[in-house]
Amino acid sequence: MAEVLVYVDHVDGAVRKPTLEVLTLARRIGEPVAVALGAGAAATAATLAEHGAVKVLTNESAELADYLVVPKVDALQAAYEAVSPAAVLLPTSADTKEIAARLALRIGSGIITDAIDVEAGTDGPVATQSVFAASFTTKSVVSKGTPVITVKPNSAPVEAAPAAGAVEELAVTFSALATGTKIVSRTPRQSTGRPELTEAAIVVSGGRGVNGAENFAIIEALADSLGAAVGASRAAVDAGWYPHTNQVGQTGKSVSPQLYIANGISGAIQHRAGMQTSKTIVAVNKDAEAPIFELADYGVVGDLFQVVPQLTEEIKTRKG
Repeated sequence: MAEVLVYVDHVDGAVRKPTLEVLTLARRIGEPVAVALGAGAAATAATLAEHGAVKVLTNESAELADYLVVPKVDALQAAYEAVSPAAVLLPTSADTKEIAARLALRIGSGIITDAIDVEAGTDGPVATQSVFAASFTTKSVVSKGTPVITVKPNSAPVEAAPAAGAVEELAVTFSALATGTKIVSRTPRQSTGRPELTEAAIVVSGGRGVNGAENFAIIEALADSLGAAVGASRAAVDAGWYPHTNQVGQTGKSVSPQLYIANGISGAIQHRAGMQTSKTIVAVNKDAEAPIFELADYGVVGDLFQVVPQLTEEIKTRKG
């Protein structure tokens, strides 16, 4: 069976969930060979082997930590040349989209971004995408070179599939461009204790109807009762009520959780584009004609300031 390269997204050896989802998809089209780069790369091997990686290529060179993007592209290209894979899969993020694009250009291959499914086909891997602001679902095949595909978080289940996970050091010769942009300082992101927005199984979002930054406490309380991430519409972010890092939509982050709860969000196409692939959508809005209800699996026509606190209390009661 052909080998499939899987780029590993990890933090000091702790593998992030989207990578494990990509391993599930990679096993459908070949034998996953994981590429773990940077500090702690070797520590990822046990987790990756547990989820199907037959081999783990690692490199912890200083260049991977001190410089932006290009060293990772150099390393992934070295892995590509060593393995000659049937495809290269990466979990979607701002960084991996750039890495994927640069790699595809270097190896003369086609690229597909933000896939929500990948399966084997007669002409190579078939990627499913939600496109044109989530108005259409398409199936695509790369017609030139080795497919380079980025996969949206929550597109596949995490499945244990123990494999050898043999660890091999990846030899990398870094290009002159690798040291062109240096990282001079880092500031740790302040933890909220909530899941990362793009990876969360449940997302609770607030929009214009929340009517003020102080009222987002209601949204946060519901999210915390569910162990969910907090999102916001562009209107709420533009008004300064919530950070841009939490914006869901075409100009924000794209999410695909198991459950999405939209509170006081009208459902403009800009917002729908970022959450329409959610598995179950619940909308709370006092306007019965709001477009969000066309998309929702369940809808509550009512004042969010009455509905959301009651829902939060009911969840706490059932859990307690």
